[in-house]
Amino acid sequence: MIRPVRTFLLALALVSTAGPALAAACGSSAAGFAGWLEDFKRQAIASGISPGVVASAFAGVTYDSKVIYLDRHQGHFNLSFEQFVAKRAPPSTIALGRSKLQKNAALFAGIEKRYGVPGPILVAIWGLETGFSPNRGNMPVIRSLSTLAYDCRRAAYFRNELMSALKIIQRGDLSPSQMKGAWAGELGQTQFLASSYLKFAVDYDGNGHRDLINSSADALASTANYLKGYGWQRGGPWTEGSHNYEVLRQWNKAGVYVKTIAYFASKISG
Repeated sequence: MIRPVRTFLLALALVSTAGPALAAACGSSAAGFAGWLEDFKRQAIASGISPGVVASAFAGVTYDSKVIYLDRHQGHFNLSFEQFVAKRAPPSTIALGRSKLQKNAALFAGIEKRYGVPGPILVAIWGLETGFSPNRGNMPVIRSLSTLAYDCRRAAYFRNELMSALKIIQRGDLSPSQMKGAWAGELGQTQFLASSYLKFAVDYDGNGHRDLINSSADALASTANYLKGYGWQRGGPWTEGSHNYEVLRQWNKAGVYVKTIAYFASKISG
């Protein structure tokens, strides 16, 4: 739990009087990254992250220029609906999704009973996010988030994600070495950002860990919990214009993505 702001500000004041001046709040190159990272470590500890977690999480972390390149060259959501479906939900992926739905019928029934979100929606998200793979992305999440938190474009947003990732480590869900994901720090089989992982991840398989990377049950139930948290209506339609369609926008703001989730789910329903 984050300590009161007063404690946080006091910690920063002590840092500024006991050592060198604080580094720049953000930067556009690797030049100031090391100094910024040292400041962030102190802020994390002042916010309640244990020194041991901070030390293990940031061991060997350096600036990653590849992450910045990928951030500046996103193009998927500029495609038309037809182009996006052809790329991300072709007939082969739809067929695999239908098979996943059938083979895991009991799992999906249990999740729907608990959270109200039907299997076809969860399968559609699973397929679109990672193609049903447990290993979506092999980039060290702490390094990626550190780079993006230092970068000036969306610094505040990614500082929150980086702090959330540290909290995931601290509560014992994942170790730093297990935190491998996509370039923007998304984790697991349905690609949760760290802040959403922290808020919505559940231990559905009952092994004591909320593991959205290695446990399909945890990943799918957590996805359902996320949608429920944003107001998914049990038994309601997900067609365009419906309440549940609008809830899907909370998963991904891109209109083409939301439309493809609904399309995919409809193709494998019934």
